Amino acid sequence: MFRSLLLLTLAAAPLAAGTAIADVYKYIDEKGNVQYTDKPPSLPAERLSVRSQRSDIVGAEERPQPAASHPATTARSSSNTANARQQAEELAKDKAERCIKARERYDRYMNSQKLFEMDANGERRYLDSDELDSVRASAKATMEAMCQ
Repeated sequence: MFRSLLLLTLAAAPLAAGTAIADVYKYIDEKGNVQYTDKPPSLPAERLSVRSQRSDIVGAEERPQPAASHPATTARSSSNTANARQQAEELAKDKAERCIKARERYDRYMNSQKLFEMDANGERRYLDSDELDSVRASAKATMEAMCQ
């Protein structure tokens, strides 16, 4: 369980920065369909460089909207605004939940005298003091990033 928490913490740290870079491969399967994946089943596969970033919903709402000249455009615009507000509320709720989980993880790490990870044989390997300090610092950084 601690290993999964450790891995989750280490995986979440780059996400806290807000920008993700990933290798995506494009290949054609045996049926002739174009497929996109991070792990192609066979080579050759074309490697694509994908860079994504979270969008700022609140910032998008604050940008001035062009004047609507048609009633249908106005209705669509108000519908889009309602959708954007709903998405912003969902993002805020998701962020609060992630903050709570990150805070709980940090508290567990700080209150535990020993942490372990499972090795390839399924046996526990206890973290030494340097690793423990590193994991705790990572959990703290993740908590601070999630709770901003």
